[in-house]
Amino acid sequence: MPHAAARSLITRRTDTIGVLLPDLHGEFFSELIRGIDAASRASGRHLLISSSHGSEAEAAQALRMLQGRVDGLLVMSPHADAGVLAANLPAGLPTVLLNTRVAPGSYPAFSVDNYGGAAAMMRHLFAGGRRRIAFIGGPDNNFDADERLRGYRDAIAARSGANEIVLRGDFTESSGYRAGLDICAGSERPDAIFAANDMMALGCLFALTEKGVAVPDDIALAGFDDVPIARFVTPPLTTVRVRIADLGRRAFERLAELIDDGDDGAKTTERLDCELVVRLSSGRHDEASPASAADTS
Repeated sequence: MPHAAARSLITRRTDTIGVLLPDLHGEFFSELIRGIDAASRASGRHLLISSSHGSEAEAAQALRMLQGRVDGLLVMSPHADAGVLAANLPAGLPTVLLNTRVAPGSYPAFSVDNYGGAAAMMRHLFAGGRRRIAFIGGPDNNFDADERLRGYRDAIAARSGANEIVLRGDFTESSGYRAGLDICAGSERPDAIFAANDMMALGCLFALTEKGVAVPDDIALAGFDDVPIARFVTPPLTTVRVRIADLGRRAFERLAELIDDGDDGAKTTERLDCELVVRLSSGRHDEASPASAADTS
């Protein structure tokens, strides 16, 4: 069997896949990388992982750095829009996008039904008798955060007598903690809090507990993603389940098809459904159900 280096000279393959993510910290990205890595090992390829750290300039630099070193790219970055990709990627480099703003039909892509998941969570909270629901948002110019906020706002707008309460966050535990402290200090507290991801919900839970606010008796709490730790806190966190590792695996497998079989011209976006997972933090302990369901019972 020829040596790997010699084989790469003949085939011009590196047997390496590049991965560009917004960040490498946190349970969401750990799960995403786990799924990508499992598929990578199964295909006999290696990974070269970089992050954009919330900067368009760093995203562009990372894309340029990966050129010539990889056979294809998986890209999840709020800053990797069509212009950034066109300016910093060779036209023929196989690329698959994950949860980006690039217009459908530009690249093969995978996205999560963030809007549907947020809408399902709002239906659940309303069905539990919650009326004053606050939302802890995610980072600016982040596709996932914006879609989850849109689902929240549309649900509020459609509900008679409901008012929008949006607090700033950045997907970190500390921003959820700060939002929780702000809520506790307010004169009129909400009866439910929906955080745009689980890590902010967990930070908020710590703040509420610290201030003597009981969850769910005083305030119901919910998150989004269903990271592994969500079920092990007290009370266990109601959330919207995103099959994060599966998202990474499927995106990698699509990219491997492009590399091995060539571009088939199919630049479709595949949307992954979410599941509503109801646990004790929202006051109702039911089984997981599809996010498209009208409500949980």
